[in-house]
Amino acid sequence: MIDQKKIQEAAKLIIEAIGEDPEREGLQATPSRIGRMYEEIMAGYAQEPSDVLNTFFTVSDDSPVIEKDITFYSMCEHHMLPFFGKAHIAYIPDGKVVGISKLARCVEIYARRLQIQEHMTGQIADALMEALSPKGVLVVLEAEHTCMTMRGVKKPGSRTMTISAKGVFKDDQDLCDRFLKLMTSES
Repeated sequence: MIDQKKIQEAAKLIIEAIGEDPEREGLQATPSRIGRMYEEIMAGYAQEPSDVLNTFFTVSDDSPVIEKDITFYSMCEHHMLPFFGKAHIAYIPDGKVVGISKLARCVEIYARRLQIQEHMTGQIADALMEALSPKGVLVVLEAEHTCMTMRGVKKPGSRTMTISAKGVFKDDQDLCDRFLKLMTSES
């Protein structure tokens, strides 16, 4: 559970440390706002993928499922700055599918934690493999990292792409390449 009081105390210390007055009119409520913000953007710690990947539908074929352009916002664990982008998910069912909104909810759970994009990509793929037992899962994340765009190297517009392939997508490079092309092409 998020400790609002500690976050507010830390925010007040940061305000003081940068040379500002936490009692100044514009800053008086800032620690409280920051506390509420962190409760919202770190809500993924209060959930597990199994909380949302729990409603299944039986299917008789193994037609692929692709969900593209799932918008996400996360916080980099190295600088606690945002990174944001799109998630693309493909899986080949083996007897069951999950409601498509559940894919976006799974992304959201992992995005609302301190993260690095590489871990988040694998976590989503692993959760889908565990919940669905599909023939394969392919997850692609494309994101812009504000730790690269507003500080450090300062290269706005650069995007990082990470890929996690499981099951048949890991075993069959041609299949993986075909789906990567479908998932990352503009619609």
